[in-house]
Amino acid sequence: MKRALKILGIVVVLAFVSYSFTNFNENNLTMSTKKEQSNDSILRHVVLFKFKDGTSPEDIKKVEDAFHALPSKIPQIAGYEWGINNSPEGLDKGFTHIFFLTFKSEEDRAIYLPHPDHKAFGAVLGPHLDDVHVMDYWTK
Repeated sequence: MKRALKILGIVVVLAFVSYSFTNFNENNLTMSTKKEQSNDSILRHVVLFKFKDGTSPEDIKKVEDAFHALPSKIPQIAGYEWGINNSPEGLDKGFTHIFFLTFKSEEDRAIYLPHPDHKAFGAVLGPHLDDVHVMDYWTK
Protein backbone atom coordinates (compact mmCIF):
# COMPACT_ATOMS: atom_id res chain seq x y z
CA MET A 1 0.00 0.00 0.00
CA LYS A 2 2.81 2.45 0.89
CA ARG A 3 4.50 1.67 -2.41
CA ALA A 4 1.24 2.30 -4.32
CA LEU A 5 0.77 5.65 -2.54
CA LYS A 6 4.37 6.62 -3.27
CA ILE A 7 3.94 5.80 -6.98
CA LEU A 8 0.63 7.69 -7.03
CA GLY A 9 2.36 10.71 -5.44
CA ILE A 10 5.11 10.62 -8.06
CA VAL A 11 2.54 10.39 -10.85
CA VAL A 12 0.64 13.39 -9.44
CA VAL A 13 3.84 15.45 -9.17
CA LEU A 14 4.90 14.51 -12.71
CA ALA A 15 1.44 15.38 -14.05
CA PHE A 16 1.58 18.76 -12.30
CA VAL A 17 5.09 19.49 -13.64
CA SER A 18 4.05 18.43 -17.13
CA TYR A 19 0.93 20.61 -16.98
CA SER A 20 2.90 23.59 -15.65
CA PHE A 21 5.59 23.22 -18.31
CA THR A 22 3.01 22.95 -21.09
CA ASN A 23 1.22 26.07 -19.86
CA PHE A 24 4.52 27.93 -19.52
CA ASN A 25 5.41 27.12 -23.11
CA GLU A 26 1.99 28.01 -24.44
CA ASN A 27 1.47 31.18 -22.40
CA ASN A 28 4.98 32.61 -22.03
CA LEU A 29 7.14 31.37 -24.86
CA THR A 30 4.46 31.84 -27.48
CA MET A 31 3.57 35.28 -26.14
CA SER A 32 7.15 36.51 -26.62
CA THR A 33 7.08 35.59 -30.30
CA LYS A 34 3.45 36.37 -31.02
CA LYS A 35 2.86 38.88 -33.81
CA GLU A 36 1.01 41.46 -31.73
CA GLN A 37 1.19 41.72 -27.95
CA SER A 38 -1.28 44.56 -27.58
CA ASN A 39 -2.17 47.81 -29.24
CA ASP A 40 0.72 49.44 -27.36
CA SER A 41 3.34 46.89 -28.47
CA ILE A 42 6.15 47.84 -30.77
CA LEU A 43 8.61 45.67 -32.62
CA ARG A 44 12.25 46.16 -31.62
CA HIS A 45 15.08 45.23 -33.98
CA VAL A 46 18.39 45.06 -32.12
CA VAL A 47 21.64 44.85 -34.10
CA LEU A 48 25.14 44.48 -32.64
CA PHE A 49 28.36 44.79 -34.66
CA LYS A 50 31.82 43.45 -34.09
CA PHE A 51 34.32 45.05 -36.44
CA LYS A 52 37.32 43.29 -37.93
CA ASP A 53 40.61 43.83 -36.13
CA GLY A 54 42.42 46.76 -37.66
CA THR A 55 39.29 48.54 -38.93
CA SER A 56 40.18 52.22 -38.93
CA PRO A 57 38.20 54.78 -36.94
CA GLU A 58 37.42 56.49 -40.26
CA ASP A 59 35.86 53.31 -41.67
CA ILE A 60 33.85 52.78 -38.48
CA LYS A 61 32.62 56.38 -38.76
CA LYS A 62 31.48 55.69 -42.35
CA VAL A 63 29.48 52.69 -41.12
CA GLU A 64 27.95 54.74 -38.29
CA ASP A 65 27.01 57.56 -40.66
CA ALA A 66 25.49 55.13 -43.18
CA PHE A 67 23.35 53.52 -40.45
CA HIS A 68 22.32 56.95 -39.08
CA ALA A 69 21.00 57.85 -42.54
CA LEU A 70 18.61 54.89 -42.75
CA PRO A 71 15.72 56.39 -40.73
CA SER A 72 15.57 59.39 -43.10
CA LYS A 73 15.54 57.06 -46.11
CA ILE A 74 13.20 54.30 -44.90
CA PRO A 75 9.92 55.65 -43.49
CA GLN A 76 8.96 52.31 -41.93
CA ILE A 77 11.61 52.90 -39.23
CA ALA A 78 9.51 54.37 -36.42
CA GLY A 79 12.37 54.87 -33.95
CA TYR A 80 16.15 54.76 -33.87
CA GLU A 81 18.83 54.72 -31.19
CA TRP A 82 22.44 53.68 -31.20
CA GLY A 83 25.49 53.61 -29.00
CA ILE A 84 28.91 52.17 -28.33
CA ASN A 85 29.35 49.52 -25.65
CA ASN A 86 30.56 50.79 -22.29
CA SER A 87 29.62 47.84 -20.10
CA PRO A 88 32.18 47.13 -17.36
CA GLU A 89 31.21 43.41 -17.26
CA GLY A 90 33.53 42.27 -20.04
CA LEU A 91 30.87 40.08 -21.65
CA ASP A 92 30.63 41.91 -25.00
CA LYS A 93 32.60 39.24 -26.94
CA GLY A 94 34.14 41.99 -29.06
CA PHE A 95 30.84 43.59 -30.09
CA THR A 96 31.19 47.35 -29.86
CA HIS A 97 28.20 48.97 -31.58
CA ILE A 98 24.49 48.53 -30.92
CA PHE A 99 21.69 49.86 -33.11
CA PHE A 100 18.14 49.77 -31.89
CA LEU A 101 15.36 50.17 -34.46
CA THR A 102 11.63 50.32 -33.77
CA PHE A 103 8.90 49.18 -36.15
CA LYS A 104 5.14 49.38 -35.74
CA SER A 105 4.53 46.04 -37.46
CA GLU A 106 6.18 42.99 -38.89
CA GLU A 107 5.09 44.25 -42.29
CA ASP A 108 7.16 47.43 -41.78
CA ARG A 109 10.17 45.31 -40.83
CA ALA A 110 9.57 43.15 -43.91
CA ILE A 111 9.80 46.29 -46.07
CA TYR A 112 12.97 47.46 -44.27
CA LEU A 113 14.99 44.26 -44.54
CA PRO A 114 15.22 44.04 -48.37
CA HIS A 115 14.97 47.83 -48.87
CA PRO A 116 17.57 49.13 -51.38
CA ASP A 117 18.92 51.66 -48.86
CA HIS A 118 19.35 48.91 -46.26
CA LYS A 119 21.15 46.81 -48.86
CA ALA A 120 23.38 49.80 -49.74
CA PHE A 121 24.23 50.15 -46.05
CA GLY A 122 25.23 46.48 -46.04
CA ALA A 123 27.71 47.20 -48.83
CA VAL A 124 29.34 49.91 -46.68
CA LEU A 125 29.41 47.67 -43.62
CA GLY A 126 30.42 44.37 -45.23
CA PRO A 127 34.17 44.88 -45.72
CA HIS A 128 34.60 45.84 -42.05
CA LEU A 129 32.24 43.41 -40.33
CA ASP A 130 33.68 40.54 -38.31
CA ASP A 131 30.36 39.45 -36.74
CA VAL A 132 26.79 40.60 -36.28
CA HIS A 133 24.12 39.65 -33.77
CA VAL A 134 20.47 40.47 -34.49
CA MET A 135 17.42 39.91 -32.30
CA ASP A 136 13.87 41.16 -32.66
CA TYR A 137 11.11 41.19 -30.08
CA TRP A 138 7.65 42.60 -29.38
CA THR A 139 7.49 44.81 -26.30
CA LYS A 140 5.09 43.75 -23.59
